[in-house]
Amino acid sequence: MNEGKKPIKFSIGYQLQEEENEESFVDIAGDFKDHIGEIYFPWANMPSGRAPLLDRGGYVAWDGQQKLENDLAAFRSMGIKLNLLFNANCYGKYALSQYLRNRVVSVLDYLQDKVGGVDIVTTSSLTIAGVIKKYAPAVDVRASVNMRIGTPRGMEYVSGVFDSYYVQREYNRNMEHLKMLRKWADARGKKLYLLVNSGCLNFCSGQTFHDNAVAHEQEIAETMNIAGMHSHICWDYYKNPENLHNFLSGSWIRPEDINNYAGFFDVLKLATRMHSRPRLVIESYIKRKYTGNLPDLFEPSFSHVFAPHIIDNGRFPSDWFEKTSTCGQNCETCNYCREVFRKVAVKI
Repeated sequence: MNEGKKPIKFSIGYQLQEEENEESFVDIAGDFKDHIGEIYFPWANMPSGRAPLLDRGGYVAWDGQQKLENDLAAFRSMGIKLNLLFNANCYGKYALSQYLRNRVVSVLDYLQDKVGGVDIVTTSSLTIAGVIKKYAPAVDVRASVNMRIGTPRGMEYVSGVFDSYYVQREYNRNMEHLKMLRKWADARGKKLYLLVNSGCLNFCSGQTFHDNAVAHEQEIAETMNIAGMHSHICWDYYKNPENLHNFLSGSWIRPEDINNYAGFFDVLKLATRMHSRPRLVIESYIKRKYTGNLPDLFEPSFSHVFAPHIIDNGRFPSDWFEKTSTCGQNCETCNYCREVFRKVAVKI
C-alpha cells in the first residue's frame, strides 16, 4: 500500500501570537513548510471546535484580526493551503438561518479579497456545507472529525455536500477498516483525512455534550454556573488509578508509527491550536521520532494525571503498532494495553 504513494504531509492548527516573546506561527510553519500541506484556522469570534480566537473572557486582542490576515497571506506565499474552520457543533438559533448563510458567504468573500481565498472549509454543519457547495463550489468542503463519520454509509449520506472527510478517530488503529474506507472514497473521487494526536477518550459518551458546550463557551463563561460543574468526563474518569491504562487504548498514533499510514492518507491532521508547544508536536511527527513523555504531544495531554509517572515513549514494545492495529479494539477481553502500561509508566 505504501509503494509509489505521495509522502505524508501535515495539516496544523493555527495559533495567534499574543505576546512579544511568543514564537510566531509563521516562523514555525516556515521552518517545516516542505512538510506542511495545510493550515487550519477559525474566523475571529465565530464559534468553532475550540475557544474563540480573539476574545478571552471579555479581553479582546484588538490587533488580532490584522495579525491573522497577515499570517494567512504569509502561509499562502509558502504554498500552504488555507483550511477555514466553521466546525462548531452548534450554532444555536442560527443553525438553519439566512443570517448564518450570509455570515459564511461574507467571510469567504472577505478572505478572497484579502488573501486570495481559502482552499478548504472544514465544518460540522450541514447548513454551512450546503451553502459553500452552492456559493463557492471550488472550495473543498470537508466533514469535521466532530461529526464522527466512520463508515461508507455515513459518508454516502452526506456525499452531496462534502468533498472530503475526517475519519471518525476511533478507527485510527483499524487498518482493515481504513483500507475499506479508502477504497470507497477512491471510487467516488472523495478524500480522507485523519487526526493523529487527540488525547480524548475513545467512543466518549460525553463528546456531544462537550462539543456543544465548547460551541457556546463564550456564553457559558459569562454565566453564573454550578460550582465544580464542567462539560467533560475524561478528567474525572482518570482520577481513578484503575482507569489510567485505558489511555493507551485511545485513537492517538505515535510519531514512530506514522509511515504505516502512507498510501491511506496524503495529509494527516495535528491538533496544535491549543497546544502549549506546537513546534514540539510538529517536529516530532515530521521526524517520526519522539523521546519523552508521550502525552505531551497530544491535545489534551493528560500528562499530570499520571504524575509522578510519565508515559515513556521509548519503552513501547516493538509489536505495539502491529498489535493495536489488528486487535479489533476488543478491550473488554484483552489485557495488552494494561500490560504495556506497566512497562511504559515510569516514575520520575
